[in-house]
Amino acid sequence: MSDTAISLTGRRALVTGAASGIGAAIAARLAAAGALGVSLDIAAPASLPAGWHELIADVRSKDAVAQACVEASRRLGGEFDLVVAAAGIVPPWRPVAELDIDEWDEVFAVNVRGVASTLKHAAPLIADGGAIVAIGSINSWRGDPNLASYVASKHAVLGIVRCAAIDLGRRGIRVNAVGPGPIATEALRSRIERRARAGGPAPDDALSAAAAQTSLGRIATIDDVAGATLFLASDLAGGITGQLLAVDGGML
Repeated sequence: MSDTAISLTGRRALVTGAASGIGAAIAARLAAAGALGVSLDIAAPASLPAGWHELIADVRSKDAVAQACVEASRRLGGEFDLVVAAAGIVPPWRPVAELDIDEWDEVFAVNVRGVASTLKHAAPLIADGGAIVAIGSINSWRGDPNLASYVASKHAVLGIVRCAAIDLGRRGIRVNAVGPGPIATEALRSRIERRARAGGPAPDDALSAAAAQTSLGRIATIDDVAGATLFLASDLAGGITGQLLAVDGGML
């Protein structure tokens, strides 16, 4: 395997949140590298990589996740080599004084409970020497205004990753996180547009301002995140575990 051509041929992958956005891009990238896999999401994907399977399950339900992990392993014909916990949500911007506690609980149900349930139920089905990647955020280690529930949830994801890396390390299983910065997904654009309607900056100005904060002069893309996930899932990252790899265009 060369440094420029990562091969996952013959490996089995489970990707949560794979129906759209970052999760779908990750599934496509793993498939392009040769992995077989299962897309697990609350909705059906618009398309699936060739040879992949889809399962509908809500990561907020521990029973649904448990059943889905067993079924995914059955469909793939064996243990997982790779698990990517990409299911997550981003709430509307709210200052701390205006927090919606029901919304807070919903964010934690998906972003934290969902990751914890995925790792809990997938871990017994992962082959020794396998790899797990969770989608964290640069907000796994920094704060931001108006995003307390999201920031807190992504700090929790990094905590889960670090503990799981220790727990599973003796089996040779690596556990890492990818930390996207601002990514111009449809979800981000929708939030920026809502903020603009409420008197905030115009969407193009907001995206330009985010790009100006980076060393590369651009915000990272979904494909950048998928590429970083592929790297952490591959043998090239064989000595890396318990880490968060920031994919943010260099927000230094």
